[in-house]
Amino acid sequence: MPGLALLRPEPLPAAAARDAAPVVVMKFGSSVLAGPADAPAVASDIYAEVRRGRRVIAVVSAFAGETDRLLAEARALGLAHDNPLLPAYVVQGEERSAALAALACDRIGLSATTLSVRDLGIAAEGPGEHARPVALDRAALDRALDRHEVVVVPGFGAVATDGRVVLMGRGGSDLTALFLAAELGLDHVQLVKDVDGLYDRDPNADPGARRYDRASWAEAKALGGGLVQPDALDLAEARRLRVEVRNHADGHRTVIGAGSAPPRPVQPSRPLKVAVAGCGVVGGGALARLIADRRVEVVGVLVRDPARPRDVPGVSAEALAPLLVSDIPALLDREPDILLEALSEAEAGHALIRAALQRGVDVASANKQAVSRDPAGLLALAEAHGARLLWSASVGGGAPMVEALRAARAQGPVAGFEAVLNGTVNFMLERLGDGASFDAALAEARAAGFAEEDPSSDLEGLDAAAKVRLLAFEAFGVMPDEADIPRDILSADSPPAGGARQLCRCRMDNGRLVAEVRLVTDAMDPLFAALRGEENALKVIAADGSAVRRRGRGAGRWATAESLLADLSDLAARRLALRNA
Repeated sequence: MPGLALLRPEPLPAAAARDAAPVVVMKFGSSVLAGPADAPAVASDIYAEVRRGRRVIAVVSAFAGETDRLLAEARALGLAHDNPLLPAYVVQGEERSAALAALACDRIGLSATTLSVRDLGIAAEGPGEHARPVALDRAALDRALDRHEVVVVPGFGAVATDGRVVLMGRGGSDLTALFLAAELGLDHVQLVKDVDGLYDRDPNADPGARRYDRASWAEAKALGGGLVQPDALDLAEARRLRVEVRNHADGHRTVIGAGSAPPRPVQPSRPLKVAVAGCGVVGGGALARLIADRRVEVVGVLVRDPARPRDVPGVSAEALAPLLVSDIPALLDREPDILLEALSEAEAGHALIRAALQRGVDVASANKQAVSRDPAGLLALAEAHGARLLWSASVGGGAPMVEALRAARAQGPVAGFEAVLNGTVNFMLERLGDGASFDAALAEARAAGFAEEDPSSDLEGLDAAAKVRLLAFEAFGVMPDEADIPRDILSADSPPAGGARQLCRCRMDNGRLVAEVRLVTDAMDPLFAALRGEENALKVIAADGSAVRRRGRGAGRWATAESLLADLSDLAARRLALRNA
């Protein structure tokens, strides 16, 4: 390919960090976060915002029924007329759901933390069970946002001037979210609920009820009922905050603010038909989430041997059996809207992607070897048949590297990038640095679900090279040939020194694309030196010298499956928009 050179690139120049990622406030009520089992779906919503380049403050309510239970327990043992200790007991519900939501975020590779009601710093005045927020001490929140992509905080509670915990009325988590957004100088807040928006009358009583896409604060107060806490709407109007009430199921938003638009009849919808190819670590993880999701209908699962037992958490063999097929035509004959492709073979994956696109089926792929064979050709095929192809899950696991490069390129020319792109190798290098033998490190990687039975693609740098090619395509529109990427091999015969990383570099040098995959122990960005376990990281250097950095879990079932599901969500949103147009 013209313009390529087999040269060892010099390290990219030091770069100034771009402005910190913008912040969005999202609130999840007990209708969405009803119990611990709902935490992964909430983490998915948060992940979608992070991969758009935002930091998230997630405000959560207690799980369904938890507040009433805690209130009853506190009132049974406290004074009925004056119970100043009740609020501190009740907010444990919100703090518990915040902790579990943060754990779900961490599992999929997000850098997440929590703050308690006291740490959050909202000061309030008024009755202990119906106080009003008056000030925010931002110190702890700002520190958390500096260090993490996601800060999960409890709603409902605040701290009075005398140091006691107080409550901000039923539905007070709405007020927490709006107050935080206002104090941070944001112009909007997302309230994620299980209802599909604001109606002109009760849709349960009148099937002809029409739904608002945009409504004024006054309309929301008059028609909303319990949709948004009235105190929160008063605050929104006073602080000129836009409130996006978003349906968790189909993504519809009613935007409450200064403007309004007439309500419209609701278009009937059907579940999205989804097929899955591959039922291993990644495919099985995605399938476990999809089977329980009422927004989709899984119509088929492509496997090599339908008789072989499958590891799909929470799904019985009896429920799975009718979905299994063993050839491509049988899968596509079930007429999916979207295909999730998570095969381990390049040739089979490439053939399946082409066959699906030719039928107008949208595809999200986690198969970097398949996609990197000819991404430009696959995109052209998709466009010719009115379909879309996404491949974020092919690179970086839970770290949104493809999105980071696209965003950087949209802002201006890219000079190059450096990255750690193989979670299996990074995991093994850390174990080797701790004194483990090569065989023991490999066995641990297999046990953790990072390494395949045949790990040669990881150890020989082939996996990383395929990812470099895809990232180069995103950065420059062209790819180096695999043969033009020099690679170091990780083996038992020559284990590297402690602190080593498998560092990938790619840059455009005087019109020539230069790339490599090397085991290095020094001269690396602290971003890479600080990686632990299966983590991956990317540093994109813009032509103006600024840098964008991303970091996350680069291997494992849940991190990679989450990226695949995020692509599914983007494809579903496009299909819904086309359906409603």
